[in-house]
Amino acid sequence: MKARLPKEYQNKGAGNMNDMIRQAQKMQDLMKVKQDELAETEFSTQAGGGMIELVMTGAHELRSVKIKPELIDPEAPEDLEDMIIAGVNAIVQKVDEESAAEMEKISGGLSLGMPGMF
Repeated sequence: MKARLPKEYQNKGAGNMNDMIRQAQKMQDLMKVKQDELAETEFSTQAGGGMIELVMTGAHELRSVKIKPELIDPEAPEDLEDMIIAGVNAIVQKVDEESAAEMEKISGGLSLGMPGMF
């Protein structure tokens, strides 16, 4: 004997699944548009108490690094190196956090762990 759903539930699965697929596609399209927009957005941050300023795009392309001349000490290049590393790490984190927040607005958290979504 086969199990059957009550009549009010029959033939609703396919339509519901198609709606879910359409919604997922719409969300994916919105996320793609937002990703493209974020890739062109420039983010900036400072390091070393404002001695270094960095600008990076949402695509993680470093656009500029500005260093105050008084920070350049030929006797201690490692200080400058450390501040540049700290600045790059800070701006990468900023880009990632802001990008994730924008994707969260679109997906409501559903994109986490879904391949191809983000």
